[in-house]
Amino acid sequence: MLLGIVTSRFDRGVFTLSFDFELVWGSRDLYPDVAPLAAMARITREQVFPALLQQLTSLGMVATWATVGSLFLAEGRRTAGVLHPDLVPPRHAWRPDWLGGVPEGTEAEHPEFYARSLVIALRDAGQEVGSHSFTHPVFGDVGCSRETADSELRRCVQEATKLGITLRSLVFPRNVAGHTDLLAKHGFTCWRGLEPVWYRNARVPGPLSRAAHLAEVIAAKSPPTVMPRRDEHGLWDIPASSSILPVDGVRKLIPTSRRVRRAIRGLDKAAADGRISHLYTHPINLASDPVGMLAAFQAILTHAARLRDAGRIEVLPMAEVARRAATS
Repeated sequence: MLLGIVTSRFDRGVFTLSFDFELVWGSRDLYPDVAPLAAMARITREQVFPALLQQLTSLGMVATWATVGSLFLAEGRRTAGVLHPDLVPPRHAWRPDWLGGVPEGTEAEHPEFYARSLVIALRDAGQEVGSHSFTHPVFGDVGCSRETADSELRRCVQEATKLGITLRSLVFPRNVAGHTDLLAKHGFTCWRGLEPVWYRNARVPGPLSRAAHLAEVIAAKSPPTVMPRRDEHGLWDIPASSSILPVDGVRKLIPTSRRVRRAIRGLDKAAADGRISHLYTHPINLASDPVGMLAAFQAILTHAARLRDAGRIEVLPMAEVARRAATS
């Protein structure tokens, strides 16, 4: 249940950019062999991550990097044969042994699983580091108990605190919300909700939802603008407006220019409406075509910078949107 939108518009439009920063953690539970995913994660580390961070910092922009908590670690070790014994593992039907296959070792040995150096780079660059859970269980699935969610959030906060990072924003794994009442207890003020479009609904079959989304990207249809909404627990839901699709499978047939055009239309609409254009993606999604996708992101960010410099929009991370909503 949502208690309402804080206001109908801001004095200026807002561009919010959020990344689901996962490396292998976002999909490792779906594949028996993670080698192809690990290869994409390495491309993400070596090519995509540094380029995105450089693009943002060169333009003076701050994004929200919703980071899987395991990436905060410099290494992972088992205790009495158990990895992270403080966590209550989920009981997802598709992955009974939740952390099975996760290697012990250091970031240097397993850079797809551990990435403290990258988290430190985000912190030092002034980016907002948010949370994407600790091991990426699906909070809204029946297999993720309240105890599981609580232990995941607690560990995220603990590891962030060690690096001098305060977590305020959360993106639910796979965008499936659950146990939202626990967020405030752990210091969170906001989370990212779904796009307010008809096909982002549990009652809409997955194939139809994906087809509808593809059709909008192909047409470069302007995505909706949004406003923060306070939920029943006092947190701010900052809905997404749109996402940047990877260049893989059937999606590689969609020219990258359509992705750019759609995002730019969203920015222009935000400037005109005095509302938020909230764009998100996964950095690993750009690894399917790093040169083309990074060029696309540069075009989007450059347009956002023009609008900002003209005084038509502000570029704000999720936590700052929530702070302003709370004080408006």
